[in-house]
Amino acid sequence: MDVALCGAALVVLAPLMAAVALWVRCTSPGPILYRARRAGYKGEAFDLLKFRTMRVGAERDGAITGAGDRRILPLGRIVRLLRLDELPQIFNILRGEMSLVGPRPEDLDIVLTCYTAEQRAALDVLPGLSGIPQVSFLFDTGDLDPGDMDPQEHYKEIILPLRLTLDLEYIRRQSVRYDLYLLLRTFACIAFKSWFSLLRAPKQHLPTPEPITVVTR
Repeated sequence: MDVALCGAALVVLAPLMAAVALWVRCTSPGPILYRARRAGYKGEAFDLLKFRTMRVGAERDGAITGAGDRRILPLGRIVRLLRLDELPQIFNILRGEMSLVGPRPEDLDIVLTCYTAEQRAALDVLPGLSGIPQVSFLFDTGDLDPGDMDPQEHYKEIILPLRLTLDLEYIRRQSVRYDLYLLLRTFACIAFKSWFSLLRAPKQHLPTPEPITVVTR
């Protein structure tokens, strides 16, 4: 299913991917793609591909973005909100490094320093392009105001545990039928809810997650 859907998507989305690549080239000097080292299946490292939406060298100030982060390129928030920067991950899926649905691949250092023994069970399946957290919360960490906390610590202490709880819930429910359900929810979020989010001010706290319907095998 991953290969068939991604092969078809690559043909359909090629013009859009070319347009985003051109935007990156015209907006900022440097590479079009950003390669992020991530923990994959069983913790094996791989390079996650994304269209670059931040200035070259921005990772030196931390991998987590904060509200109003000045490192993000012009119109970069829109590209990120609509998940257009994630499109190159089609190639990660075709290479067998990722799946369409699964826990989002995490930074290697965060996995090594922050994951508990129980949370490492999230590495027992292929990482995914989308999952329960992505359809429960329509947000990017850059839209969240950490208050007095450092954005990196806010992510590790507040966002990461919640996201991993939902990722482990996905592993317990995993099935082809449930994957298709989450994919449809993902498309609906991007097609309808993302546009309304552009009109809202950045969130000051984590929103209440939407209920996830249990789909039995």
